[in-house]
Amino acid sequence: MSDFIRTAYVYGHSFWDFYNSQTKQVQVKIDWVIGLVRTVKMVPEKFFKHLEGTDGIYEMRVKVGSDIYRIFCFFDKGQLVILLNGFHKKTDKTPRQEIERAERLKKQYYADKEK
Repeated sequence: MSDFIRTAYVYGHSFWDFYNSQTKQVQVKIDWVIGLVRTVKMVPEKFFKHLEGTDGIYEMRVKVGSDIYRIFCFFDKGQLVILLNGFHKKTDKTPRQEIERAERLKKQYYADKEK
């Protein structure tokens, strides 16, 4: 699996705070989904989907048993996937504050990039 289609980059600490608070089993599944996004040309929507009503925010979809997790990300420079934040999804609807947080982090990423 050395031929990557995409590169994943973690921006800030929000993703790592989320990742490090998960069990080893959840971390393994998160790693697997990130690997899928990095290596598969057409990632199934079951694992990677654009969030409607956002400016280019995507969600990586992770399911372990009956637990559902989401990791927000976006593309920069084509095949560079920027990981922003994640959360344990407890309802059918994605909480608006989590989407707003991802949008704020995306804006901050571009602001930091201009420095």
